[in-house]
Amino acid sequence: MAPATSLRAVIFDFGGVLLDMRWDVARELDRAHGLPRSSVFETLYRSPAWADIERGVGDPAAWTEGAHRELERRAGRPLPRLHEEWRKAKAPIDVNVALVRALRPAYRCSVLSNADRSLRGRLEGELALHHLFDDIVVSAEVGVAKPAPEIFRLAADRLGLPPEACVFVDDWDQNVEAARLVGMQSVLHRVDRGHDLRAQLAALGVAAGA
Repeated sequence: MAPATSLRAVIFDFGGVLLDMRWDVARELDRAHGLPRSSVFETLYRSPAWADIERGVGDPAAWTEGAHRELERRAGRPLPRLHEEWRKAKAPIDVNVALVRALRPAYRCSVLSNADRSLRGRLEGELALHHLFDDIVVSAEVGVAKPAPEIFRLAADRLGLPPEACVFVDDWDQNVEAARLVGMQSVLHRVDRGHDLRAQLAALGVAAGA
């Protein structure tokens, strides 16, 4: 691994690191509607359709409609649009967004997200966060998704840096390990477990306001 003094960029996952996924809301929707545990999550993000959508293949409207139909199949009755209710509950993690601001301009910052093609528009529009980042890599735009090693190399290359000069932050251990294997230092950050991202980065020598 590169020594801390050579680190020049932080690459952030979006959902779970910069956006609070509100897993508690998803679980409550399952419970309130008599659904098996993790149904709201699984029908949307553990489906063959999502594997295509996150790589830029397929129809996003058909994906979400199929997820809703699967929820109704599990429930055995019509349901309100629970995935939309969950989406509306998600919000930026203010402390981590503030950290991005504090890291710049000393460090280059980017987003690397497994997401459908709507993410860039959301960052530029309703969330108004795009200006905080030197680059945004959306899996659906580039046709490859984490944990494939080439997407981590691409994210570093688009910052004009080798992987060894980058720290990658994600809430899923498989992605963290994949980034480590291409030479990045990496951080597993779980806001739902009370992790402090500022402290996690500082432990690697990446100091906000440096």
